[in-house]
Amino acid sequence: MDWNVLQVVLWLIAGLVSFSFSLGNVRVWTSIAVGFFLVLLGEVIPQAVPYLPGSSIPQVQVMGHIVGTIAILAMTHGFQEYYVFSRTLEMEGRRLSVYLLTAAVIGVSFLFILVNPTPTPETERLVQVVGNTNWVFLSLINLDMLRKIYLNVKGSPIARGFLAFMAVFFFIFLWKGSALYLQVYGLEQLAGQFPFRYQFSLMVGHFGNILCSLSVSATFLYLGRLLR
Repeated sequence: MDWNVLQVVLWLIAGLVSFSFSLGNVRVWTSIAVGFFLVLLGEVIPQAVPYLPGSSIPQVQVMGHIVGTIAILAMTHGFQEYYVFSRTLEMEGRRLSVYLLTAAVIGVSFLFILVNPTPTPETERLVQVVGNTNWVFLSLINLDMLRKIYLNVKGSPIARGFLAFMAVFFFIFLWKGSALYLQVYGLEQLAGQFPFRYQFSLMVGHFGNILCSLSVSATFLYLGRLLR
C-alpha cells in the first residue's frame, strides 16, 4: 500500500471540507477550520509528494514544517476562543481578520527563512523536532480544552462534535508522537538494530495520520449539517 498517496488523498478531502466549513459558519469556528486546512498545505503535501515542483529546495522544505506548526497554533487559538464563547456567548473580531492574520504570519515566516542562510539538513531536522513537539504537547492541551468545552455545551446538539474533536487530537497525538519518538531516538538511522520499534512506530504514525484525516472530515461534515 502506498501510504503517502492515501494520506494525500484523505487530507485533500479533509482540507477542502475544513476550508469550506470556515467560509460557511460564524467567526468563532474560523481559526479551528483554517488550522486543519493548513495541515494539508504544511504537513501532508510537501512530505508525501516529494516530486512536487520546488519541493527539494531547502527553504520550501523548512517552510512546510513551519506552516504545519502554524496549523496547530491556529487550532489551539481557535479552541481557546470557543471555550471563552461557550462561557460568555461573546464573539470578537471578523472572519476576514483570521485569514489575514494567518497569511501574515506565514508571510513573515517565509521572509525570515529567505533572509537567513540556506537551511541545512540539520536545521530542517531541528525545525521538524520543534514542530512535532508543539503538535504533541498542544494536542494534550487541546484534549483538556475540548473536555471543558464539552462540559459547557453538553446540553446542545453540537456537543458530540467536540467529543469527535477529542478523537481527532488523540489520533494527532499518535501520528506526531510516533514521529517525535523516531526523531528523538534517531531510529531511522538505527532501524537495523531495532526493527520492531522502528516499524511499529511507522505503522502507528501512518494509522494515526489516516484516522485523523478521516475523523476531521467526518467531524466538520457532521457539524456543518447541524449548524445549517
